[in-house]
Amino acid sequence: MWLIVNAKNGISSYELHRALGVTQKTAWFMLHRIRLAMQNGTFEKLGGDVEADETYIGGRARNMHKEARARKITGTGGKDKAVVFGMLERGGDVVLAHVNRPRKTTLETIIDNTVMPGSRMYTDALKSYNGLGDTYRHFVIDHAVSYVEGLVHTNGMENFWSLLKRTIGGTYVSVEPFHLHRYLDEQAFRFNERKANDGDRFTKVASQVSGKRLTYKRLTGKELVQCQ
Repeated sequence: MWLIVNAKNGISSYELHRALGVTQKTAWFMLHRIRLAMQNGTFEKLGGDVEADETYIGGRARNMHKEARARKITGTGGKDKAVVFGMLERGGDVVLAHVNRPRKTTLETIIDNTVMPGSRMYTDALKSYNGLGDTYRHFVIDHAVSYVEGLVHTNGMENFWSLLKRTIGGTYVSVEPFHLHRYLDEQAFRFNERKANDGDRFTKVASQVSGKRLTYKRLTGKELVQCQ
């Protein structure tokens, strides 16, 4: 628990299995149970200056075997990749969501549930953000023109995305979309607790373990299959 909450780029199940002398499968299960404890189920709504942005998570074609590349990469850009939507209160917390597609109705619903009305929202020129001006003070930066115009930018979220992708691509290498939300919880927790010390982060996760049970069958989706 201490290792995962304080390792900036996460810790792999292989590294944990070597450190503790357990099997890699056991270490993988342990890490996912700790990630559940890192999940923040309740939080105050974001406010003030809030950046919103989306990114795509998926394997790099040049790192794949030819057969895997043909099977998994069937288009360009974000096609066949997982979409992650994020909101960051400048100087505060980040909130993440794994979405099927960055559609207008989907993003608006998440924003309305997460950000206080009247806040200053900073986004790129994605058309899905059109209409935010009805509830928020909406500022748009067109990345085809520039990345910063005074206070109008999404650099905070861009920096967070680089941290997330460094963790997923460098430490975990491959993350299945079925489990992606668990890795998002992990990275968001460490970021949101960045001002705390190692001991405080450990204590907080330990205090959140109660009532959060995750069975191996549920983790691997076998309980869902049985229920159907």
